[in-house]
Amino acid sequence: MYRYKILIVDDDKLLQNSLTAILSDNYDVLVAGTGEDAVALLRDTPVDLVLLDIRLPGIDGIETLRAIQKRDEDFLVVMMTAYEDIATVVTSMKMGAHDYLVKPLDIDELEIIIERALTTLKLKKEVEELRRQCRAEFHIDNVIGESRGMKDALEQVGKVARSYDTTVLIEGETGTGKEVIARAIHYQSIRIGKPFISINCGAISRDLVESELFGYEKGTFTGGLHDGKKGKIELAHEGSLFLDEISELIPSAQVKLLRFLENKDFYPVGGTEKKKVDVRVIAATNISLEKAIAAGSFREDLFYRMNIIRIYLPPLRERREDIIPLVLFYMNMFNLQCGKNFQSLSKSAEKMLLGHRWAGNVRELRNTIERIMIMEDDSEIRARHLAFLNDKGNAQVHPRTLDISIPPVGINLEELNRNLIIEALKQAGGNKTEAARLLGMSRPTIIYRINKFGIEV
Repeated sequence: MYRYKILIVDDDKLLQNSLTAILSDNYDVLVAGTGEDAVALLRDTPVDLVLLDIRLPGIDGIETLRAIQKRDEDFLVVMMTAYEDIATVVTSMKMGAHDYLVKPLDIDELEIIIERALTTLKLKKEVEELRRQCRAEFHIDNVIGESRGMKDALEQVGKVARSYDTTVLIEGETGTGKEVIARAIHYQSIRIGKPFISINCGAISRDLVESELFGYEKGTFTGGLHDGKKGKIELAHEGSLFLDEISELIPSAQVKLLRFLENKDFYPVGGTEKKKVDVRVIAATNISLEKAIAAGSFREDLFYRMNIIRIYLPPLRERREDIIPLVLFYMNMFNLQCGKNFQSLSKSAEKMLLGHRWAGNVRELRNTIERIMIMEDDSEIRARHLAFLNDKGNAQVHPRTLDISIPPVGINLEELNRNLIIEALKQAGGNKTEAARLLGMSRPTIIYRINKFGIEV
């Protein structure tokens, strides 16, 4: 069991001996008779708590405290003083001393103050350990990226994490890991230990999005909280705010967000008093904001204000060299979670994994490996374990080329497009997203063409 080390700094031999006798049953006790001796001892010996007398020969307790804090400002120091030195104790507390004791010392009070100080130390160490674990978990070295595109993205993450509040825009298809990258930026920055608040702009009702972001004052809404509510921006004070699907933000909220990014202050909904917060904003989008600007759904000035650092995460189909490392990573992770013992994957399984389109990107790959680990008992991932991928009809990287010949009289391209969309919808059972995937187009594009051709789904 760990024994805390306490350093007694006092030139009174009788007090030294008395405190050593009292404390040595529960703690390792060290003694220094002068401030100079204490500072020298602390250079080479780790100590958890210092009991420091105000009146010392040579440099006094205040100067000793200053020298200790210069070495480490988080050192726990409890000052010891006589009644007439209370004013000096106040000075030491303002300098950062943890607490103080008045001589002659009361043993019960001494034990309470030491216990309180060491509890504070324990909490600090636990917080630091949690920070270390978060920093390790979200370190960019833990993000799988062997491809050139991911290496470029991770290099940007490392640089932007060193900045304090630079706004970041992360682009990439659904499932490419945009929130993972946002968390990596936060937990590698000096904001670690402060809040990381995530909000999906597309998942909030249009009527509530402003109050969710900026909060509201009491009495603003019928049925609202009696004392009002803090918004996500205020809750993220001194930390990071992650705005996913930023393209879905309604125009009025876009205006308020732009003002906030410019001035770092805002008015809550229904409020008249301006609030100022310190927060880094990280936004993400799975569509082109330039196209959203052209369509009139996104403000150009907000885009340019957010587009300071732009990180692009390529889809999995454009970084095939990352697929097998990701498979092995998730295999090891789910081995632990599911109590399985998969060690490798067969050549045929590897070929299938490399040939799959991965429309859902890393998220789809992760779910695939999790399903195998839950459903199968084996030491190797095999092709038969991946049979369900073929059921989706997209096991190949490139769709099959149709054998079409153009007759001498020509063809009606518009009619051909219409018939292809109708056929894709039939195969997809009316699912527009799946039909769009079969035709290699986006969902908004197929919806536009369905309306254009007057197709009834």
